[in-house]
Amino acid sequence: MSVSIGIDFGTTNTVVALAEAGRPARLVRFAAPEGEIFAFRSALSYFAPPERPRERTIEAGPWAIDAYVEDPVDTRFIQSFKTFAASESFTETEILGRRYQFEDLLSAFLLRLKDYAGAQLAELPQRVIVGRPVTFAGGSPNAELAIKRYETAFRRLGFTEILYAYEPVGAAFFFARELDHDATVLVGDFGGGTSDFSIIRFTREGGQIRATPLGRSGVGVAGDAFDYRIIDRLVSPQLGKGGDYVSFGKVLPIPNRYYTAFARWDQLALMRASRDMREIRSLVRQAKEPEKLERLVEVLDENYGYLLYKSVSRLKETLSAETEAEFRFEAGNISIVRRVARTEFEDWIAPELSQIAKAVGEALEDAQLGPADIDRVFLTGGSSLVPAVRRIFQERFDPARIETGAELESIASGLALMGWEPDLGRWVQAAA
Repeated sequence: MSVSIGIDFGTTNTVVALAEAGRPARLVRFAAPEGEIFAFRSALSYFAPPERPRERTIEAGPWAIDAYVEDPVDTRFIQSFKTFAASESFTETEILGRRYQFEDLLSAFLLRLKDYAGAQLAELPQRVIVGRPVTFAGGSPNAELAIKRYETAFRRLGFTEILYAYEPVGAAFFFARELDHDATVLVGDFGGGTSDFSIIRFTREGGQIRATPLGRSGVGVAGDAFDYRIIDRLVSPQLGKGGDYVSFGKVLPIPNRYYTAFARWDQLALMRASRDMREIRSLVRQAKEPEKLERLVEVLDENYGYLLYKSVSRLKETLSAETEAEFRFEAGNISIVRRVARTEFEDWIAPELSQIAKAVGEALEDAQLGPADIDRVFLTGGSSLVPAVRRIFQERFDPARIETGAELESIASGLALMGWEPDLGRWVQAAA
């Protein structure tokens, strides 16, 4: 084996790293439209020209987003599909007249990623180490089903030996290289769909790092849930949520279900041909504040979903650095501008913060350890930068023991470096 490969297939982004023996890991990079990137968006788009329905163009990553924004009517866009990996209720979906199972979506995504990587992934090793969450997203997730689906997809890429490591363990391995003494480490990995925690005891024996897993936990909430809270509190009320309409002399509430689609911006386009959309159009004339429903119609008709979520992301990122920030969403005739205090945002995401704090406690209980027994805390993933998330750890552990960094690259890099361990079995599991 000349190179070890690690793949962090994430809800929001996918990162691939390569490592040669005795050398640091290097990230696979992509010449994307907006410039060179290493975090490849976990998204797919399928397009078939109406005049040639048998011809299909499949795009992935930022190219999938561009294809969808350019032609949302005739393009089927799929993002965050990792959240369906462990769902028994998700058996298949129909896209442009063809049926696709989860493993079909994942293999199509991986093959396009490989194409865009070019020479970097032209020759793949037989073995790959893939990250997996401690707890898959969704209600009653079936982890065995998810791994079986992963297995099928990665084999289609040409891998013959597929190993799996918990995502926070991959991050732990990346951070553990810097340890110069034995330590008990808690790693928190915050993705788009899940927040995962692992507690590992690292020791050095004969110049090698040894690891003993002590405890783990996870919860199916993370950055995507934070985004939806912003939409629900800032945007949806300006589009009619919480308002009333008059029907046959009765004052009735505008149905909240119209606004649940805002949990995923790519789903907004699907509403335009739905019964709900026909209802919304008719309610404009009956609403007490018709201008708000007119905004909702415009958002859906003009496909402003992606622009809206870019505004949400900018607000969240700014509030990670500043105590107050401006939310600004302007598109067409719509202008929603408001100052938001960090404390206000933290109030909105309080339910998710509570679930995350509970999961940290469960990891400690699983390891039968107390906060004082943890020597180092490593936090990784985009939402680890949210001050309220960091405060969960600062209030429970010695702040001097908490570190962050390499928020998007640590898992994939750790997985790739792990491939050179002489006792790889301590870190990974096979599918069976």
